[in-house]
Amino acid sequence: MKTKFLAATLLAVTFPAVHAVDIKAGDWTVTVGGNINAFYTSSDCGKAAGTVGGLSLGDATLACGGKDKSTVIGNGLLPSTLNVGARTNESGYDIAALIGIGVATATGSAIAQNSTVDVRTASLTFGNKDVGTFKLGRDYGLYGLNAVLSDMTLLGVGAATRATQDGRVSLGHLGSGYTFAGTYGQLAYTSPNMGGFSVDLGIFNPVDVTLGPTNTAGTSPAFQARATFAGQGFKAWIANKSQSFDHSILSATDSFSMNAMEVGGSVDLGNFGLIGNYQNGTGVGILSDGDQGNMKGTNTFVQATYKLTDRVKIGLGMGKSENDTGTGNGLKSNENTTAAVYFNLTKSLTLVGEVGQTKSKAFNNAEATQNSYSFGGIFFF
Repeated sequence: MKTKFLAATLLAVTFPAVHAVDIKAGDWTVTVGGNINAFYTSSDCGKAAGTVGGLSLGDATLACGGKDKSTVIGNGLLPSTLNVGARTNESGYDIAALIGIGVATATGSAIAQNSTVDVRTASLTFGNKDVGTFKLGRDYGLYGLNAVLSDMTLLGVGAATRATQDGRVSLGHLGSGYTFAGTYGQLAYTSPNMGGFSVDLGIFNPVDVTLGPTNTAGTSPAFQARATFAGQGFKAWIANKSQSFDHSILSATDSFSMNAMEVGGSVDLGNFGLIGNYQNGTGVGILSDGDQGNMKGTNTFVQATYKLTDRVKIGLGMGKSENDTGTGNGLKSNENTTAAVYFNLTKSLTLVGEVGQTKSKAFNNAEATQNSYSFGGIFFF
């Protein structure tokens, strides 16, 4: 199971380390691989839509497509993806390029073209063990990435939100434990490994707020930084992200600055695995940067896993995302609890079964709850 979690991590971020095909030509190596996954997901929202407003993941509006119950046969937290990379060494520098093209399994039509693609990565890197590594292009952000990659539901579903799973992916603990790391145009640098300690720094293309308020990106780039320390069986990290957002004339929203911090860690104790992550700051967002406007938010995620055999692993993950202020049926918090079993049928194919609950609360004490179960599998090639 540890191999599978590593495979998912590498496929989601930097494919060349995991691949099925190596094509060598002189000093060049081209790699091709990816994953296909699909899950049957059944949800019971129990209440009419609109009980809790905003990005309430437990309310029937988003969770069940506005209905009391919902069924989706689609992707989990990862899209099905084809990854193509190339790497070489020239003049003492390791140079690599990667492009990853994802596609959704579930759609709302049996005849329309499923032509929307999800290109999360299109980047090049260069460097060596002495100077570190430079990255140019589109890739995941630094802030929040360790939380996403540490989540066991990366191989499964987690929060089974119909609004995102039909046409894209499920949410894992996104919006109910941590904010999505995001994918950005970026110029980033990773320092050499210094006895287990490393630093990542990056300037990122500033983004508009696409959910919630309609603030536009400021004129300066966004900034993210992360420090990581890893040793035998443990890893710890601290990160920060910041960006300015301008006001919107159309909705008269105020300008504001996002500034959020993160601290987390993971440890393996024999067959046990423990993970914890905490995020806090202004503009941190529920799902993405600034999607709650100039509001302070807090995200907390904890997870425990246990390896029963070489092929079977069980886990329990709990997360909460909370807004600091609000009124009426505005979103106060999303919470998700997921219990899962992962079974390695083969070294490339993992079968997954999950049960979960996603609960949303409003500032007027209204609540909405989605109960769900899912089963399916993910195959890496």
